[in-house]
Amino acid sequence: MIDKSREIIRAENLVKTYEDDSVPVNALRGVDLVINRGDFLSIVGPSGSGKTTLLNVIAGLDEPSEGRVYLNDKLISEMSGRELSDFRRDNIGFIFQSHNLIPVLSVEENIEYIMLLQGVPKKERHKRVEDILKEVGLEGFTKRFPTQLSGGQQQRVAIARAMVSQPALMLADEPTASLDSATGSELLDIMRSLNEKRNMTFIFSTHDKLVMDKARRLIVLKDGKIASDEVKE
Repeated sequence: MIDKSREIIRAENLVKTYEDDSVPVNALRGVDLVINRGDFLSIVGPSGSGKTTLLNVIAGLDEPSEGRVYLNDKLISEMSGRELSDFRRDNIGFIFQSHNLIPVLSVEENIEYIMLLQGVPKKERHKRVEDILKEVGLEGFTKRFPTQLSGGQQQRVAIARAMVSQPALMLADEPTASLDSATGSELLDIMRSLNEKRNMTFIFSTHDKLVMDKARRLIVLKDGKIASDEVKE
């Protein structure tokens, strides 16, 4: 019997077809996938395998041509407009390769931005920012600006910003690609620790063997289909 209480993501028969100079390109070809709360997993595969497309469809950033995606039993693949935007804001945190920090805002202002949109009171925002900066090893950095930080420190701020609103799901697209291996390993250990302490679900799309090695579950895509799905001991 399937324990649906553990599920955070359910993808059913996902198909995504793009047009490239009027030629159809099948990025996803009938993907079925269940992701459980607390998973720390990597989606891997060669370029063109569909891993970034799958991440985008799961996040509601792209619509499937066919199929459905549920997050916390909510059918997000058929949401649109403000409803989808608000749902993503409140339920999904994003970590990107390029950090995407706002250069004119301080570390604190970058981190609290989503909470401002959510209407979190100022005192609570300040406390959450201080707490999350301690967890990512940047205590005392609240007033610095992105240009005053190293690449690894900027990515820590990006992780803090994604997690501070306490989303159900964290999506990371090549989060270590612009970092040296030591910094990347350190950041992955921080995310693994946060995953274990908060039971927060992490999904990575990556080429990086370091991320694959740290993951507890590895999903391999090939030609838009799941070639293997391995849970590590």
